[in-house]
Formats: sequence, C-alpha cells, structure tokens
Amino acid sequence: MSPPPRRGRSGADATPGDAGGAFKGERIAKLLARAGICSRRDAERLVLAGRVSLEGRILDSPAINVTPGQIVLVDGKPLPEAERRRLWCYHKPRGLMTTHKDPEGRATVFAALPADMPRVVSVGRLDLNSEGLLLLTNDGALARRLEMPATGWVRRYRVRVHGAPDAATLGRLAAGITIEGQAYGPITALVDREQRSNTWLTVALREGKNREIRRVMEHLGLAVTRLIRVAYGPFQLGNLAAGEVREVTAKVLADQLGPAGKETAAAAAPRRPA
Repeated sequence: MSPPPRRGRSGADATPGDAGGAFKGERIAKLLARAGICSRRDAERLVLAGRVSLEGRILDSPAINVTPGQIVLVDGKPLPEAERRRLWCYHKPRGLMTTHKDPEGRATVFAALPADMPRVVSVGRLDLNSEGLLLLTNDGALARRLEMPATGWVRRYRVRVHGAPDAATLGRLAAGITIEGQAYGPITALVDREQRSNTWLTVALREGKNREIRRVMEHLGLAVTRLIRVAYGPFQLGNLAAGEVREVTAKVLADQLGPAGKETAAAAAPRRPA
C-alpha cells in the first residue's frame, strides 16, 4: 500500500508573510533536497522538466514556496519522509576532489564513499592535495551553519612546509594578514619539529577560506608539501584510517549543536600534537 502523500513543511527558516500572519513556507527545491530526492540545483531542474506537482498542479518554475498542508508529488509519487539530521567524520585521502562532479573527470570524495551512504554534502572543502578530516552531512542547512566563522569552531591542521619558518613571523599571523587585497583572519601557527629541510607546523584558524593556509605560507616564502586537517571544532580525525567513514552519534551531535552551537574555550585553543 502506498504511503499517503507527504505534505509540505514550513521548515526552520519559514518567515512571516503578510500582515495577517501567514507563512511563506519553504522553497520547493529546498523541500525536495531535505527529503533526499536530489540537490537543490537538480530539484530546480526537476521542476523545469515538469516532473513536480503541487496540489495537483504541475509546476513550471522553482520560484514556488510550499506551505504546511500542501501536497507535493514527484513523477506522481509522494516524497519520502525527511531523514533525521546526521553527521559523519571522513578521512579524506589525497587525490580526491571535494565535489559531486568534476568537469575534468578527476576522482571525487563522494564517488569514493561506501555504497550504503545516503546522499551527503561536505562541510567546507579540502583541496585535491589536502587530506584529513572532512565532515559530511545529509543536511545542507547544517553544513552551511558549521562552515560559518560565526559558529566559532576552530579548524586545526598539521602542515609540513619546505624551509625553516621564523617563529616571530609566524606569531604575527595571530593578528591576521592581507595578501593581494584578500584579508585573512587570525591564524595560530606553532613549530612542532624540523626534519632536514622541512618543518612541521600546527596551524589553527576559524575561517578556512579557499586554499588559505597554502596562500599564507607561500606569502611567507614557505611551500606547503603536506596538509592534514586533524580537527574541525570538537570533531577529531583521531585514528580514522584514510578513506574510512564514522558516523557521529545522535547524542554527541545534539550535545555539540546545542543552543550555543560552539565548542568550549579549551577545545578551541590550538594544541601541539603529543
């Protein structure tokens, strides 16, 4: 027996509508994405292809908001119930793109995930030659929240550079730096140990802009030869093997994403590896 058609939900970001107090609900593409049908972009394509109906009417534009009680069908079938919010820790190996599709045909993180994984998005990115902890979630809104500097979560890295950085120069990064018009926030960089012509650093930052560490180190005359993310906020890489995925328990997720949504000051402080 087929399940009853799922009715649209307003979602957490519903906003007041007219003065009468009505709600605008949520965009049709977001509703489809939250139900696990596809990404928002692909959901818009489904709508334009005439495969989505709202209250029995075929939609021809994704610029439609769904309000509570309205029935949405895709290809004549009701939407599945939205899955609970979930989060995974993944040890990204080098050589994988953090994207669902690569125009150059390079291998991607998402193609390398276990077959039983649901559709997920990444919390931020690690570039092709970077490795380490990558958070994955089935909730796009959660991913955006955790990416925001306002969340206050520190990203920690182990970075190998070619050369012998000056401690005083590294210390000045704590005040932030601007490179070719691009401003970067405070960065804590500590020297761990030297290996011949290379130096290992522990680096901590809160923004995580595109290729931030590589660009800052290059500006200091240091070439990054290895970059490993070891922590993202309270979540640690630990002993997770390359390519391995581990789900964060619902309890831990609830504890870490409570009302404050921020890690403790102790967890935020950069640490030297043991």
